[in-house]
Amino acid sequence: MSDVDADAGAEHPDVAAQAAATVDEPELDRGIVEGWAARMISNPERAYRAAFYVATVFFLVTTLFPFYWLFMVAITPRGSLRDVGVFTPGGVNLAAFIEIFQRIPFHRYMFNSFLIATVATVTVLIVASLAGYVFGRLRFRGRNLLLLGVLVTSFFPPAAFFIPLNRLFNANVDVLRPILSAGSLYNTPFAIFIPLSAIYLPLSIFILMTFYSQIPDGLEDAARVEGTTRIGALFRVIVPLSAPGVATAGVLTFITVYNEYFFSSLMTNGRPGNWAPMLEGILRYQGQFEVLFNLMAAASIVAVLPVAILVVVAQEKIVSGLTAGGLKE
Repeated sequence: MSDVDADAGAEHPDVAAQAAATVDEPELDRGIVEGWAARMISNPERAYRAAFYVATVFFLVTTLFPFYWLFMVAITPRGSLRDVGVFTPGGVNLAAFIEIFQRIPFHRYMFNSFLIATVATVTVLIVASLAGYVFGRLRFRGRNLLLLGVLVTSFFPPAAFFIPLNRLFNANVDVLRPILSAGSLYNTPFAIFIPLSAIYLPLSIFILMTFYSQIPDGLEDAARVEGTTRIGALFRVIVPLSAPGVATAGVLTFITVYNEYFFSSLMTNGRPGNWAPMLEGILRYQGQFEVLFNLMAAASIVAVLPVAILVVVAQEKIVSGLTAGGLKE
């Protein structure tokens, strides 16, 4: 030991004693769980990595495995469905993905759901943008009461509105006869996307209200100084700056309406020409004496493809919208 180290040890006897105690301290006899917890605490990055792998495996098992099972059932021949294993099909018959369009016009059912979901999404985004701007950026008397009314409306289940809406849309109205031959909205897309747009509107209002309230007032004031109206500032300045929130509200509305079955099935007679939904088409493979499970599985996979493509394309906006919407700078 050099003179400098000796002097440092003499000046700081407590440090030297702690270092000697650390060297001489025997290793604790921990159990398996205590030892694992100690290693995780000493190495947080390892703990985060382990948690990520566990969450990923859980997601794959609970979310993607049902789609894998559907694919196994879809490619299995009809007479070999009992031979389907956990990871292997009972045979290979890819013709089921073609047969679903030959037995019934399944493409028309998909088109009905896709068009209704698109119209409902556009309607919801326009109305929710206007309402979100009013609630998020304006201060007026009765604002909190109106917000409470919107919130209370979202608590009601969709089934609670069916009886009055069904009677309303089945009534013959003379004003509608020049447009609709039957004089009622039954078996028309209006009887589907109007109530669905109203039911799923509150969620979009709250999402867009949160985003619009975070836009600095100076940006809107600068646009209005140049002669833009409030609506012009909304759609030219605020909406583009709130693109993640708009994308999140739009995607959530589209997925919900596209997968909706309750209203769509009760407001139509189940025929594809009368705007029956996609799920009604899947149920058409269930006959009185036979259930074509392989065709139902193939149709389910084909039907989910538009939603899967939409989520993949807009996933960055959705993630940023769900995370940034709760932060206020």
